Amino acid sequence: MANTIGWGIIGCGNVTEVKSGPAFQKVPNSKLVAVMRRDGTKAADYAVRHGVPKWYSDATQLINDPAVTAIYIATPPAFHEAYTIAALQAGKPVYVEKPMSIDLASCLRMQQMAETTGIPLCIAHYRRALPKFLAVQQMLATKTIGTVCTARICMQQADQSATMANPEENWRVQPALSGGGIFYDLAPHQLDLLVFLLGNPEEMKGMADNRAGLYAAEDVVSGCVRMQNQVLFSGLWCFTSDNSCREDIFEIVGTAGKIVFPVFGNEVTVISNSGEQQFHFEPPQHIQQPMIEQVTQHFLGLAPNPCSAAEAIQSFRIMENFVYSSPK
Repeated sequence: MANTIGWGIIGCGNVTEVKSGPAFQKVPNSKLVAVMRRDGTKAADYAVRHGVPKWYSDATQLINDPAVTAIYIATPPAFHEAYTIAALQAGKPVYVEKPMSIDLASCLRMQQMAETTGIPLCIAHYRRALPKFLAVQQMLATKTIGTVCTARICMQQADQSATMANPEENWRVQPALSGGGIFYDLAPHQLDLLVFLLGNPEEMKGMADNRAGLYAAEDVVSGCVRMQNQVLFSGLWCFTSDNSCREDIFEIVGTAGKIVFPVFGNEVTVISNSGEQQFHFEPPQHIQQPMIEQVTQHFLGLAPNPCSAAEAIQSFRIMENFVYSSPK
């Protein structure tokens, strides 16, 4: 492969405006050469605003463009599998947004195609590459809090479906497009960090419900997991709480203290008998840039896969076990 990756984006919507899109132009050995959106007018507008040479309204044309040597898929999850498989069959490495797809069976088919073709597939669990979470990983490795015993996540927030009035946002509460509700949008970040920091799940149990009846998907989810090394995890997500109950907590408890942080915030707090320390981490302007740099190096054959399909499937298994009484 050439020493520069020519990226093409399938689905240049809101998530690519700041979080990811500009980073493809900024990391070494990378350039954004084409974008695609079914609405050609919006694709053209994106290309002009971001200085991208080509735009398409047809994904097949982008995939077959010889200038495109790797593809970033940022569509709603229902389309991830078809576009990923088409790109892999065309010999193009793929970086696909989280959640990986809408159900476990689909994720496994994507993984199988990557293995069959031998073409790289990376999943956009980009928090793995952020300094904040790498610092937590280092704290655990050096036993800052001793031996880890338990972990928990609690996320509570008010219903936000009323702000999802346009089609760009509505898909997040449509199971046919997203796989589930807001849980399937936010929990992949949290549960992938659980796997990244504490290893793979061994036993999983959970339940989910739709308490508010505002849309078809679940709005309350809870579950527990026995992780590797016998670490016990519990999680609770409620997306119909009052604003006064808002929480975003990831807590890891060890024999010598605990580490507490919000997944969607900038602080990490370490608490032990010797006191409390707080660390602040300023996020990058383009939140996915550190991960995109690692993915680019992987596609060039210079670095390992920062998040493989097999790794992403571990957190997807947890999600699906929590939401469905009988895993698919």
